[in-house]
Amino acid sequence: MHELKEFRRTCCLVAARTGGRVVEFRVADGVTPNFHQAIIDYRERLVAVVMARDTGVVALAVPRGVTGAVREAGPLTFVDFPKLTGALVDNGRFVVLTTDELAGPFKAAEWPALSSYDVQSWKPETLGETLYNYWD
Repeated sequence: MHELKEFRRTCCLVAARTGGRVVEFRVADGVTPNFHQAIIDYRERLVAVVMARDTGVVALAVPRGVTGAVREAGPLTFVDFPKLTGALVDNGRFVVLTTDELAGPFKAAEWPALSSYDVQSWKPETLGETLYNYWD
């Protein structure tokens, strides 16, 4: 839970530094998804900062839709937003992955904390699919 508090604090800080504001936190408290989201509003777009619960690794994505009990599922669409990525990296609290890294292959040896059963069952093709998912 401490990591979640730090995630919230960091997102508010970097949003303010980059001309945005956090408009919503979506805390994943069930089995799925396996990531939390901070939705940051910039006048030209919304960006989700997502943090994987298993690893604490952060990335930027298109925010997922949530309407009542209906939630979008499936692979996230990761995005580049250099000023936000730079602010997150400069903050130094979390490892931040780029779209290129997330589109690359998953190498199990580099992520020992992840469930080998889930990886074998779901057969993700990319690092992004492996780290941020709706697997049950």
